[in-house]
Formats: sequence, structure tokens, C-alpha cells
Amino acid sequence: MPKHITKRDLVVRISNETGLVQQQVLDVVQKTLDYISESVAKGETVELRNFGVFEVKLRKARVGRNPNSPETDVPIPPRAVVKFKPGKEMREAVLVTEAEPQTKTVNGHEQARRPEIPAMPPAHTIVPPSDRIQVSA
Repeated sequence: MPKHITKRDLVVRISNETGLVQQQVLDVVQKTLDYISESVAKGETVELRNFGVFEVKLRKARVGRNPNSPETDVPIPPRAVVKFKPGKEMREAVLVTEAEPQTKTVNGHEQARRPEIPAMPPAHTIVPPSDRIQVSA
């Protein structure tokens, strides 16, 4: 099971669950991402209820250190960064994952436990030729 989900994974999963053609799903997903990016680039806050909030924060100017020559100060200018604050439902879902034991015992040895990830359709799902699309992630 992969540890990340790509745009293609989302498109295939939504298409399978809704019966929509993958190209239509891709168009909607891409437009959504484009509008979010465009709004955040303008400095607007994007709030998606039950998901989270994207906002631009300004980092102050500061002085850094060069690890190769610690005696040299490196000025770091102020800059804008995008912050994401998860919504209540996402925070609670993550807390449930954290509440599970972090280790398990196998053959008398303790091993780190991986969080359970919901099942996704395999990447090699056969798609009819009329529904095939090119997705670059």
C-alpha cells in the first residue's frame, strides 16, 4: 500500500465511486486545485468546511547560520508562506490514528506499528480505452 496518494489516484477513485468519466473528474479536480492556488497566491484565505483552511502568513526577517562556517551570519529576508490548518474532522481522524499503540509485538520482538490507510484501487486497474486520460502529477 503506497504511503501517498497522487492526483491520478484521486481521479480513479472518484471515477469508480461516482461512475463519471475519468476525464470529467480530472477536469473538476484540476479546476478546484487551480482556484485554490490562484486564491492563495492573491493572499486570500481559502476555507473548506470539514477539511481545513489555507492561508498566507508572513515570516519575519531573521538571521541564520551557515553550518559550514558558524561564525558567519546569513540574513534571511521576510517572505510569505502558505499554511494549512486542518478542520475539526481531519484533526479528530488524525488523533484516532495517534491513539492506537505505536508498537506491536511480533515473535517476542517489539516493532513500530504503521497507521492503517484506507484501501485504494490498485494502480494497474484496467480502464476502457474511451476513459483513459493522461494525468501528470
